[in-house]
Amino acid sequence: MSRLGKKPVQIPSEVTVAVAGDKVSVKGPKGEISWDCHPSVGMAVVENQVTFTQRSDERIARTMHGTARQLVHNMVVGVTEGFTKTLDIVGVGYNAKVQGKKLVLSIGFCHPVEIQLPDGVECECPEPTRVVARGLDKQKVGQFAAVVRAVRPPEPYKGKGIRYSDEVVRRKQAKSFGS
Repeated sequence: MSRLGKKPVQIPSEVTVAVAGDKVSVKGPKGEISWDCHPSVGMAVVENQVTFTQRSDERIARTMHGTARQLVHNMVVGVTEGFTKTLDIVGVGYNAKVQGKKLVLSIGFCHPVEIQLPDGVECECPEPTRVVARGLDKQKVGQFAAVVRAVRPPEPYKGKGIRYSDEVVRRKQAKSFGS
C-alpha cells in the first residue's frame, strides 16, 4: 500500500469536494476542477477529509493509489491558492508580451514566436523579461511553462534563453587556446 495514499486529504472550510462514482469535483473560492479517477482506486469523503483505498491488489491499483491522492490534494490547493510558474528571459533584446490569448516572444529568431494560452491558464508579463503563468490546474500551468521554456532553453556558455526563475544554469568555460 502506498504510504502517500494512506494519508487523507484535508478539506478546508471554504472548499467542497463531491465524489460521484469515479468522478471527483472540487469547488473553492478560485474556481472548480473535476477529474475522473481510475476505477481501481476508491474514494470517500468523511467529515472534512477525503480518504483513498485500493479496490484490488493489482499493480495499477498500487500505482494509482498515491497518484490519485496527490492529484486530489493538488486540486484542493489549486482552488484555494492556485499555482504559479515564473519564467525569466535572459538575453540582449529578448522580451515577451501578452496579446489577447497569445504570448508573443521575441527571442532572437527572425520572427516572433506566438504561443496560444490554454484554457485555465492566465499569463502576464510584469516586466518584458519575465513571464508569470497562473492557474488552478498544476499540470496545465507546468505544461505551459515547459512549452514556453522549450522555445529557447538556456544555453550553458552565455546563459541566454528562457529559464524558470528558481532554475540554476551551470555555465561552461568556453574553449581556450593556449600553450
